[in-house]
Amino acid sequence: MSEARIRIAVLDDYQQVAMRSADWSPLDGRADITVFHDHEADHEALVQRLQPFDAICVMRERTPMTAALIAALPRLRLIASTGRGNASIDLDAAAARGVEVVHTNYASTPTIEFTWAAILGLMRGIATEAASVRAGGWQVGLGSELRGKTLGILGLGRIGSKVARIGQAFGMQVIAWSQNLEEEAASALGVRRVSKHELLAHSDVLTIHVRLSERTQGLIGAADLAAMKPTARLVNSSRGPIVDEAALVEALRSERLAGAAVDVFDEEPLPDDHPFRTLPNVLATPHIGYVTEEMYRTFYGDTVRNLVDWLDRQRT
Repeated sequence: MSEARIRIAVLDDYQQVAMRSADWSPLDGRADITVFHDHEADHEALVQRLQPFDAICVMRERTPMTAALIAALPRLRLIASTGRGNASIDLDAAAARGVEVVHTNYASTPTIEFTWAAILGLMRGIATEAASVRAGGWQVGLGSELRGKTLGILGLGRIGSKVARIGQAFGMQVIAWSQNLEEEAASALGVRRVSKHELLAHSDVLTIHVRLSERTQGLIGAADLAAMKPTARLVNSSRGPIVDEAALVEALRSERLAGAAVDVFDEEPLPDDHPFRTLPNVLATPHIGYVTEEMYRTFYGDTVRNLVDWLDRQRT
């Protein structure tokens, strides 16, 4: 007797690339796959959309798998997430309802490279200059060099440490702070460990590379932004809630801060009327720090293997 076909939902495939980023043929005859290219934020509409599915494939934190959502999906048996962890999945709720959660491999390379794309784009005004050319104009501003400036890193872990090395290659002085950064670890990288206040006061570019947790939520608030140089730029490719978003908007609007490159937000997708969409000193991007062809091949390739492995285990 052939096994019953399961129903799989692939969520938030914004670029319509999920099916060509991996070989899904191992699931032929074993599963019916539905790919959703849009993001559904309304809870009731999302429940209606997902109720028919046995397995749901989520891309990072785009669609949070909350306790309320999991409880409303009685058919759900598997959540296949991308990345090594996903804080938007309520693991306790999943376990309580017998829903298995699996993850994929992840590499920090895309985020490291993107961080420097954001820093360079911000410092040289690349988006503004490109927009001027598209509009029929020419040069409209002056860029700033990196050499000799101070790069401040909030979080000197797997990503932050590599960002530091690139900053040093540009001839920058690199300083760092986090709640658990040890002097020895910083010194081994040729980085000067400083206090939080020194980090804020001396950074020409401050880039954020800590995980979002209860300890780091709101870690950079209005008083912290006020302590920064008015010529400084802030870069956040980690998680939006680490920075007080309203305070950052005000600092940028009042030009208390020279500029910011922001790839992560409190609410995603970013609301249409959000100030980050229009402020001239903001380089806002749609959470693309991890979005590369190579990373997607890893994400979706591992997802297919996870799905096949899960199906095989259902037979025993």
